[in-house]
Amino acid sequence: MLRHDVRKHVRSRRQMTTATRQEVLGLYRRIFRLARKWQAASRQMEDTIKEKQYIVNEARMLFQKNKNLTDTDLIKQCIDECTARIEIGLHYQIPYPRPIHLPPMGLIPLRGRGLRSQEKLRKLSKPVYLQSHDEVS
Repeated sequence: MLRHDVRKHVRSRRQMTTATRQEVLGLYRRIFRLARKWQAASRQMEDTIKEKQYIVNEARMLFQKNKNLTDTDLIKQCIDECTARIEIGLHYQIPYPRPIHLPPMGLIPLRGRGLRSQEKLRKLSKPVYLQSHDEVS
């Protein structure tokens, strides 16, 4: 009875991993299709070429960086970030991550903890679509 439960659990994990893998591969294909069809907002050929190249390079670099992730929560975070960046890029017609506008010391420290608490608050306030941007840039 116990072996059967373990096998069933392993099978369900494998299926979940396969579904996650399919989702990631689908996002990867979607990004390259998007890059192929991308048109810069300025409608200038030079800008379009630069932005297409940025999309392709950014996708390759981030997918390569995260290819060995096994933690399902981290994988889900990466998928959410990717999806958010695609949607924001399409909405604003720019492929680059949208910056957050917070003054350097604009967050109020909790109980006078100073600079360390500012850094922690800044990290917590970072939107999902910018999670990997500072690590790579």
